[in-house]
Amino acid sequence: MKYTIFVFFWACLFANAQENIKVNLLDLETNLPVENATLILKNLDQGIDKPLTTNSNGAVTFRSVPTVNGYQILFEGNEAYEASKSQLFNLRSNESPAIKMFAYKKSSQAENLEEVIITSNTKLKINRRNAEVSFEIDAKDIEQTPVEGRDITRILFRLPNVTQATGFFPEAPTVSINGANPLFTNYTIDGMDNNERFLGGMRFNIPVGAVKDITVLTSNYSAEYGLTSNGVIDVTTKSGTNTLKGETYFITRPGPSLDASSQFAQRDLSGNQVKDGFARYQTGLAIGGPIAKDKTFFFFNYEHTTDIKDNLLNVPDLGVSETVRGNNAFNYFTAKIDHLWSNQFRSSLRANVGRIEIENQGGGLDGGVIFPSAGAAQERNSINLAFKNNYQIGNLDGETNIQYSRFRWNYSNPKNVGPQVTLRNPQQFTIGVLGNSGFIFDEIENTLQLQQKLKYYLNNHTIKAGLQYISGDHELFGGGNPDGNYLVDLTQNQIDNIRNSDLGSGLNINDIPSNANVVNYGVELRPNSFGTTQNIYSFYLEDQWLVNPKLNLVYGLRYDYDDLSKGGGTSGDTDNLAPRINFNYEIGENSVIRGGYGMAYDKISYAIHSDALQQNTTSADYQLQIQEFINQGILPQNTDVNRVTFNGNLTANLSDVDYLQGPSPSDLQDQRESVFSNERRILNPNGYDNPFSHQFSLGYQTQLEDDKLFFIDVFHNRGHNLFRLRNLNAAEEFPIGAGFQTGEIRSIEEADATRPIPIINGQGIINGEAVSGVARNVVMTESKGRSEYWAASFNLQKTRGTDNYDYRLNYTLSRLENNTEDINFRAQDANNYGREWGPSINDRTHNINGIFNYYPLKNSVVTLAGLLQSGQPINRIPDASIFGTTDLNGDGSAFGDAYVGNSDRSPGESRNNDRLPWSFNFDIGIQHQFLMGETHRLEVRADIFNVFNIENLSGYSNNATQSNQIQAGPASSGRFVQRNAGPPRQFQFGVRYLF
Repeated sequence: MKYTIFVFFWACLFANAQENIKVNLLDLETNLPVENATLILKNLDQGIDKPLTTNSNGAVTFRSVPTVNGYQILFEGNEAYEASKSQLFNLRSNESPAIKMFAYKKSSQAENLEEVIITSNTKLKINRRNAEVSFEIDAKDIEQTPVEGRDITRILFRLPNVTQATGFFPEAPTVSINGANPLFTNYTIDGMDNNERFLGGMRFNIPVGAVKDITVLTSNYSAEYGLTSNGVIDVTTKSGTNTLKGETYFITRPGPSLDASSQFAQRDLSGNQVKDGFARYQTGLAIGGPIAKDKTFFFFNYEHTTDIKDNLLNVPDLGVSETVRGNNAFNYFTAKIDHLWSNQFRSSLRANVGRIEIENQGGGLDGGVIFPSAGAAQERNSINLAFKNNYQIGNLDGETNIQYSRFRWNYSNPKNVGPQVTLRNPQQFTIGVLGNSGFIFDEIENTLQLQQKLKYYLNNHTIKAGLQYISGDHELFGGGNPDGNYLVDLTQNQIDNIRNSDLGSGLNINDIPSNANVVNYGVELRPNSFGTTQNIYSFYLEDQWLVNPKLNLVYGLRYDYDDLSKGGGTSGDTDNLAPRINFNYEIGENSVIRGGYGMAYDKISYAIHSDALQQNTTSADYQLQIQEFINQGILPQNTDVNRVTFNGNLTANLSDVDYLQGPSPSDLQDQRESVFSNERRILNPNGYDNPFSHQFSLGYQTQLEDDKLFFIDVFHNRGHNLFRLRNLNAAEEFPIGAGFQTGEIRSIEEADATRPIPIINGQGIINGEAVSGVARNVVMTESKGRSEYWAASFNLQKTRGTDNYDYRLNYTLSRLENNTEDINFRAQDANNYGREWGPSINDRTHNINGIFNYYPLKNSVVTLAGLLQSGQPINRIPDASIFGTTDLNGDGSAFGDAYVGNSDRSPGESRNNDRLPWSFNFDIGIQHQFLMGETHRLEVRADIFNVFNIENLSGYSNNATQSNQIQAGPASSGRFVQRNAGPPRQFQFGVRYLF
């Protein structure tokens, strides 16, 4: 605590510049620099008035400039030139724009002009500074574009190099940059960390009302950015101004009463499936203004969403058929205070608070047997408290920031604490689940982030340096139910009595006869929390060198160390040096060529470490098994068994137990020694190498006209050290080629006999002796995967200018191949990853994206947004109707998600060698604002998503376990089972009051 308080006051004493604006004043006729001219940076909303005098190159640099809207550069003129001013422009986070202004010489042509507005600065300006490939969308564009539920992730799909991702759990992040794994995208707010660090994704899902603009950095970005070899998504938040402004809104998505019908479930904003009765209601308020004019400003935003959803509880045996209604609640608060201490010192204090509750009310989408008593709610609660400071001392700019964050992910907060009871009828079909959700996953992260950034200006060099420290303390309470889960077989007479009691959906565990037959009782043996602190240290140094007026070189070095890389060893990955270099060369007044190379390292997902702890044990038998792997040379000779094992979660199972009278976890601790497991994990004794990528790009930009910009970028990324799983006790390889016949299937017993430690009758054979407390599969994470990405991106953008329309068009041609898909990816046959090389689950060959805005009337806009994508890959697995199983090699891994390698592939098929059909989606938004006085407006809006009601089988964000990307049988069979579809035509209506 003393350390934290010291750092906080240290941050108050030293502050840093936010962004810089470089301006060149040129003679319009000769294009020569105009020196000794006074340029003034003005922002009436913020009370900013900064004069500077141009140097011999006609240049000035305005430093420590806050990232707000409404800037303008003024040239007051002199004895030789007329006064002029730039157009109004905005400044985003992590941007240092280079602006060219032109000066008119005094002549008869300009004698009658009171002022001249002339500058090459437009919304679509060429990047003349570096080779950064980034894309921006501001608040106005977000408000005009059809966006479901004011969720900013839905708008990101409209940007080049960004696609919708297939994930491996419902709440997985849906944004993929360059096709890469969305878990490793880096999210920031105002340049500060906003990552949920257990798996990945945004910690605080910032809503539209708090967003000034969003920037996606996809390639060749500064060494200032790291902890991802994927890309960076930075949100710049709104600030208050000298004028009191605000808005309040109401949005509804009526749901099935207007939407087109679909037999397939859709997804709510959290990624969970919904179907019948779904409706959404949203409301919110934003307000910002001055606390002290020109000095202190405030901004506040609150947004709330309620989802209403119906499930069907359908249990004919018990005479129950009822609709069970549930609700989701999303609440987001953002508050921000900006204070200008002086022209050289500015501070900002920001708070983000998110409270999300996703109800699993019981029943099922098409009928289920989970009674409301066994319902639960998923909670995702987040806090960011960020204090940013900016200062300027001579030629030195600095930024000193501190942030405290907290994230709690309680995946299953049960309505009822106590045992779970699963009921079966005499045919052993499940007819009810009562009492408790049956498991625990309650994860808490407390994170401290410290940032120190410096910029030093030296002639034609801008030197940047920075340090960052992120410490995340993780704590997980997970595993099975410490109050026990009962599997109960009921007699027909007992079922009839329950049915006649007419309890309906109110049935609970105490309504079951006490003499019910308990088939199995499972109870968690370690009902305690455990965790680790993850510390990440980062450093960067970079120089932006203006070699001459046409050429900029940027070269730098970044270093990151993540102490979680130690794994089960004694030392971590300490050689993560990442050089970066790029150039930007002006080949004409309106054209540049840019390119570069960089290395980038990923952070280590805490889930890798946590899974290795949770699915582990320190039993004597299991440690003996690990020692045998060392003896056989499967693990290194210096492996410390005590370091790679951990007393994790484990469920004890008994059958001779009376109903609701099962023993407690403390009574069954001796079970830990003898429990046989299908799979357990260990920490890697060699530790983990941080994944990294080599990134190459080359691009060309040209200003076709004042309002039109065209550019093309070509990319090549090579990923190394990607995470995947290795089975230390894998069965021998069993290749499955074309022409494989049913009679060739290897049985589980045959496969078990080929393992390094053979498994016979549920026991491991070590040195000729049978040992009970071992695992069939012993798994650890390794960092040895690879990927290759090639892409060309073509872009044409037009601002509105004097026309009544504008647009953005993008076409990306790409290919992404890899031999691992996710942190839980495993090879289908033993550990043969050589046969896993193939297209990525998120690979798209063609992606065509366009937004067209038409302004038919003043204060009206009609927006058409189109997204066309070629089909995602299909993973072909064995046809169980032919073979009787999908586990052809008998290794026992035909469970779980077929897309991460747990199923064999159809004989003769390689991974992801088939494709879904193209996806076509067109959305339309219609908006009009009614003026209500000078400063008040009423906006009405209607959005139609998938306006042509096309049934899309590919391209939309979905969970791989429920997608169409897993199909049985070879591609030549043409067999296709539709499991899902993109959303049908849907409607959203809103009204907004702005003041």
